[in-house]
Amino acid sequence: MSIERLRDFIVGLSSAARSDTSAEATQAEAARLLAPLLVKDDWLPEEFAMPSSDHYRQFLLYADPLGAFSVVSFVWAPRQRTPIHDHTVWGVVGMLRGRECSQSFLQTDGGIEAAPGSADELCPGEIALVCPWDGDIHEVRNASETETSVSIHVYGANIGVIERSVWDRATGERRPFVSSYSNKLVPNLWV
Repeated sequence: MSIERLRDFIVGLSSAARSDTSAEATQAEAARLLAPLLVKDDWLPEEFAMPSSDHYRQFLLYADPLGAFSVVSFVWAPRQRTPIHDHTVWGVVGMLRGRECSQSFLQTDGGIEAAPGSADELCPGEIALVCPWDGDIHEVRNASETETSVSIHVYGANIGVIERSVWDRATGERRPFVSSYSNKLVPNLWV
């Protein structure tokens, strides 16, 4: 297994992140560059796709040294879900294995409520965008009752170290949180 294709993605995104374009344009370029990585599932080292029986896992694959973006694999055992949360930065989510459902939420005077309409399902090869300028509160879950799901997330900052928010489903209370990462070591893309 080679992570060469991931390295090529990082090089392309590094160039886009350092160009003089808007966050929206960088996000669009990140989505364009991510699409080929989702076509063939042969590049992600297995240690970054291992589920936990306790909770979903977030593995850092790359953090830009200047903080312009990060690339993360999310691994979900059956029936696992995130809390209701925001991102505060742009993001691109690409489905590599399995299926995920994302339910958008709206912040109201009374707390938080599900946005009208059904949850969006993401299947292998598909891409979804998250962005603070277009409603940025959602909950994500593994859509499978029996299989592990793996998705690749790209964010416009080092998502594991920035302060974001989670909402209590029952009370609507908003709390700050930092998501951190499941791994201590990241793959060396340059060997």
